[in-house]
Amino acid sequence: MASVRLENVTVRFGAVAALNDVSLAIDDGEFVAVLGPPGAGKTTLLRTIVGLEKPESGAVFADDENITEMYPGDRDIAIMFQNLALYPDRNVYDNLAFPLKQAKTPKAEIKRRVADTAAVLHIDHLLKRKPGKLSGGERQRVALGRAMVRDPRVLLLDEPLSALDALLRLEMRVELKRLQRDVHRTLVYVTHDQIEAMSMPDRVAVLGSGVIQQVDTPENVYHRPANQFTATVVGSPPMNFVPCTFRTSDGVVRVVHPDFSVRVLSTTPAPGAIVDGASCVLGVRPEDVQIGTGNGGAPANVFVTEPLGGETVVDLHLGGQVVKALTAPALAPAPGSDVRVGFDPRRLHVFDAASGAAVVSAGGADGVFEVEGPSIG
Repeated sequence: MASVRLENVTVRFGAVAALNDVSLAIDDGEFVAVLGPPGAGKTTLLRTIVGLEKPESGAVFADDENITEMYPGDRDIAIMFQNLALYPDRNVYDNLAFPLKQAKTPKAEIKRRVADTAAVLHIDHLLKRKPGKLSGGERQRVALGRAMVRDPRVLLLDEPLSALDALLRLEMRVELKRLQRDVHRTLVYVTHDQIEAMSMPDRVAVLGSGVIQQVDTPENVYHRPANQFTATVVGSPPMNFVPCTFRTSDGVVRVVHPDFSVRVLSTTPAPGAIVDGASCVLGVRPEDVQIGTGNGGAPANVFVTEPLGGETVVDLHLGGQVVKALTAPALAPAPGSDVRVGFDPRRLHVFDAASGAAVVSAGGADGVFEVEGPSIG
């Protein structure tokens, strides 16, 4: 195993910066997911670590050894590509053995390693089959085994589950989490699927437009997003953003909207982050939007409902914009209904309108915000 570190790495393709001054440290034995939309630079990051792309500037380290100029085959880092790239004319045993044969490993050692890897991945009964006779999940395991069999110090996975159906993805998420726990590999996992990024790794690195937006535990990325980009990438449906204005008077800070106001009880913003009259954005996740029919809260109208089985998304017209709420199907109001809307004060976020950076976030804590006015009835 090994630690991996990127320091101020920039990779350009023409005028496009696929990675822009990226710094990321991954500990020995750590499972890190790199999450971002298509075109964020995720695959380029993996290719730079393994040595298939050379940075314009910056450096890549493995166990504090600078490997930036090292030939990819000498880095002892394995990568599993999104398209799997199995050899269709070779059986599973030969697919697993191929990288060892290329390295001129003794036959007895090849046999032992292939057997051990196949047992860990539960594919030892498939060794005589060719890829065309395997299911999607079995092919995924073979491709993963071919990367693992070399016993690399770092294992890189590029969107490994993207081609699978929903049930197989669920099964493989469980398998990958079990595998990483059992073999304790340093693992870097690239995905655009937030469920994969939130459910498996020790930490998540959110990447957008070639820039690291936030690196933290899945829980903190969800509950304390560093900016609006992260808050949008993590969460389904994504966080609602409501344009507001800061109002300060006699030391009291409020986030004011024409239909409601939120008092900020506890802040540790950067100097100058809160200025009277400055534009800001109130962030609230759909599950933290409260819908009622009493006299409290802000007036809203139900635009449309989206039943999802165990829950229903309710699209509300609030102050001239659409705000999404999640509710139990039995509690979902009918389209066209006039309702009152409130927010859970323990789950609110305030972002700078210009930069999108988080100014203050409750993140589940009491005593940070107070939604003024009567509560939802």
